[in-house]
Parts: sequence; structure tokens; C-alpha cells
Amino acid sequence: MKDLTSLLARLYGPSASTVAGRVSDLIERWRPHMPRRSDQRGVPGLGQDAALLITYADQLRRDGEAPLRTLAEFCERRLRSVLTGIHVLPFFPSSSDDGFAVEDYLSVDPALGTWDDITRLAAHFELMFDAVLNHVSAQGRWFKAFLEDDPRYRDFFVTVAGAPDLTRVVRPRALPLLTEFPTAAGPRKVWTTFSADQVDLNYRNPKVLLAVVDTLLFYVARGARFIRLDAVAFLWKQIGTTCLHLPQTHAIIQVLRAVLDEIAPGVLLITETNVPHAENISYFGDGIHEAQLVYNFALPPLVLHSLATGSAQALTRWSQSLEPVSDRVAFFNFLASHDGVGLNPVRGILEEAQIEALVARTRAHGGYISLKAMPDGSKCPYEMNINYLDALSDPAAGESPELAARKLLCAHGILLSLQGVPGIYFHSLFGSRGDRRGAEASGIARRINREKLDCAALEAALNDANSLRARVFEGQCALLRRRQAHPAFAPTAPQEVLALDARVFAVRRESVDGSDRVLCLHNVSGEQVRFECGRGGDAIELDGYEVRWRTESR
Repeated sequence: MKDLTSLLARLYGPSASTVAGRVSDLIERWRPHMPRRSDQRGVPGLGQDAALLITYADQLRRDGEAPLRTLAEFCERRLRSVLTGIHVLPFFPSSSDDGFAVEDYLSVDPALGTWDDITRLAAHFELMFDAVLNHVSAQGRWFKAFLEDDPRYRDFFVTVAGAPDLTRVVRPRALPLLTEFPTAAGPRKVWTTFSADQVDLNYRNPKVLLAVVDTLLFYVARGARFIRLDAVAFLWKQIGTTCLHLPQTHAIIQVLRAVLDEIAPGVLLITETNVPHAENISYFGDGIHEAQLVYNFALPPLVLHSLATGSAQALTRWSQSLEPVSDRVAFFNFLASHDGVGLNPVRGILEEAQIEALVARTRAHGGYISLKAMPDGSKCPYEMNINYLDALSDPAAGESPELAARKLLCAHGILLSLQGVPGIYFHSLFGSRGDRRGAEASGIARRINREKLDCAALEAALNDANSLRARVFEGQCALLRRRQAHPAFAPTAPQEVLALDARVFAVRRESVDGSDRVLCLHNVSGEQVRFECGRGGDAIELDGYEVRWRTESR
């Protein structure tokens, strides 16, 4: 494989050729099991209809039925006409962190269903699997073997001797970085970036990388079209550095990309790096050799800021500054997910006072603020834990379902109008409110946006045309169908962000061949807006929070 040995040399020096041989062996072993795809390589292989649902495997419940089966049946019936893919959040056996402390990469949690249920989903939707590669569960087989001092796993995890200076290490959470475990060889301090139950893998050991490559190829064989590299920015540890975005981390992603390009070129890597925007886009690499998709983490807080202030100016300026790295990569655009709304991505884009206003709004609307540890020992706001509809529309304010839905649909109109591939979180697609009771009962702030729903109750709400859920869902479907009808919305089709009025976010999309143009207008304020637009200066009026997409002639 071209350049594989040179990539591995950045990680393993003289051992690179041996490791490359082992990677090649894995490729040949898995090659007969790869699905046949006619997809064009990379993001250009996706059309304007590409859009994903983000959901937990057990998002919906029916008595006596495996949750994955319930999800598959519901999605086939309700979503096949509007969505092409589903990101099923970790469905593997796990010990904590709502699935992100994986005990076994290769199994489906029996409480959720079986691989047959995943296969059923894959028959109608392109699936995104999570590759939780930074860490595994402290309850899993690999770490138990480490605790027993099994020589095969002795160097599988990052351990630290003595008391080195670790103050430069960037932390995502205000928790201890090292956790001491009793092992058969004596107590050892293990690197635990996210929690004591999530032990970090040691990529200095090439056997770890080989195990991960083997796992990713297994996922492709099981139907993964997208592979989400969770918390990937933290992969490589080097004492004396921030241990964030290190060159070796980028080299590992490039190795994974090279492997997939060789054996499954239709499969796309997507990096999850909740960091400032300039750092986030580094995972596109040169536009050819790293991730094809990068989460657009700055978008959720910027859209929220726009509707909270009634001004799209910050969002417009930032959007105008975006330059595609290449026509083979794109943003994964989203507004809400199983996590909260990150604040780090907009540091340097929004002023500190504007960020503080978002924090105050979150608390006033019944949400929580997660803090992260700084190198000087202080803590600063890291994430707003709130349901996105609640963030836009105060649940205690008594707003009508119609107004609440208009705000959420205006936000999602912006999401769906932009270059890239959109992902819509389950609770945003179906107009959920926050689950504060669930967050308080668990002590986990993020669970405010992770409520699991009774399928029959959801169906009943969707069948009531006057309900908030029905208004939101029907509005989302209308936007998605409009998007499907226009080649101008293909992920890499050109866009031009226009400054027409401070209260309006405006973007013009044009198909690659120039045959289709759509002007997308979004009034982020509650005021009626009138402005002139177009070469002829025709006047346009938009009601509060109105979304208007209009086809333009050449």
C-alpha cells in the first residue's frame, strides 16, 4: 500500500515495515468480507439527499421487544423517505458513560439486540458506527488481562511511573488524569482521560493499532458506511506536551484512511474533536489523506447565539470565512447530539461576553453547565447541557407550540442549507423537551438530552397535528424533502453566504454543474424583516423566524 510504511515510521521507527506487513495481512484477511459498493470515493459519492439521524440504540421502547428492533421498525416506517443514514450511538456492551466505556468492540449489547438487528437497519439506511479508540472500559476483557499481568496486554494501556509534571495536558473533564489500579505485578497508575472507568489505550504499542484496524474492518463488514472516531484528538500521549492533536495522532488517522481507501473506499471517516474551530479543521489534513468528514462544532453555539440575540452577524461572518480544504471533504453539520453544546469551538469567534450570555441563558432555561480543568487549576465553562429546543425556547415561558416549532425549524433550516452532510438528533427531529428529572436522578448533566421514549406515546403525539412533536417533525420533513429536490444541496456544491440584513442568515447554493441555484433565507429574529435582494433589488419580507428557500434562475 502506497506510503503505509512511511506513515508507520512516524509511529514505530525501524519496526514500521514489520507493522505494515501485519496491516497488509489484515487487509487480505478481510477483503473477501467487504460489502460491494458502487459508491464514488469520498464525500462526492453522497448526494443532496444525504442526511443522518443521530440516536441511541434504545431510544425507543416497546414492552417485550429488543430496542434495536423497535428502532429499526420505527425508522423504516417513519424516516425512509427523508433520511438516508443513521448514527447509532455505541451499541456495544459498556460499563458507563452511556455506552462510551466499551467492554467489547465486537459484540452487540444483548440488552439492545443482536447483529441481526443492525443488519436490518443497514438494509435501509447507511449506518455510522462509533469507533471509541482512545479508551476501553476498565471492566472489559483487555483491561482485566492487563490487571492479571498477562504479557499480551501488559503494554496495552498508558501507564505512568513516578510523579512527572502533567500540568500541560489538556483535560476535557475536571477529573483526575491518573487512576491507580492494583495489578498482579503491583499497583500501577493508568492514564484515564475521561473517567476512572475509561482506561486509555497505548498506541506506542503497535499491537494496539493492529487490534484497532482489525476492529474497524469488522465494522465495515458489518455494514458501517461512516466510522466516527470518538475523542480522537487525545490518542497519543507524550509527557511534557498537551497530549492533544499530536503529529502521531494525525499519523494514526492517516493510517486508518489509507487502509480504508485500499479495501473499502466508499467508507468515510469522521472525526469528533470538540475543540476551537482552527484546531478542529486540522483533521481534514490536506483534503485527501485524513478524515473525509469533520464535526462542525462551532455551528451549534453560533446558531443558538443568532436566535438568542436576533442577529445573524456573527454566524454570517464566520460562515463567509469558511474555505473548503478540497472538494473531497465536508463538514458534518449538526445542532444537537447526545452531548451538550460545546463552548470551546466558538472561543475566538464569539466575544467572551457573548459566551457568558449563552451560559446564563442555558441556566435560565433549566440547563446545566459542565466545567473543564485549566492548566492553572481553575475551571471554565466547557459545555452547555440543555435540550436544543429548550435553549431556543424557554420551557417555562409558556410559548405556543407553533412559536417553539418555528424557532427550532429556523435553526434547522440553517443547518440544512449549508455545505456538508447534516445530522439531526432524535430529540430535535421529534420536538422533545429536556429531561431535567433524568439528569437530576442520575447526577449526569448530559442526560438532560438523553431521555428514552415510549414508542406508543411518541406515535400518539405524532398523530396529533396540533402537538409540538407533530409540528416539529412535519416541518423537519418538509425541509428535508425540499433539500432532496435540489442538486444545489449536494455536500460539496458551492455556497455563497450573503450579508443582506443583520437579522437574516442568507446562503446561496449552486449545483456543481451550475444548473440549479437556491437562495436560502432565515430570519433569526421574531421581528418582521423587509430588505432588498438580488440584482434587480426586489423586496422580500420575512415573518419572525421564517425560513424561505427560493429557486433562482441563472
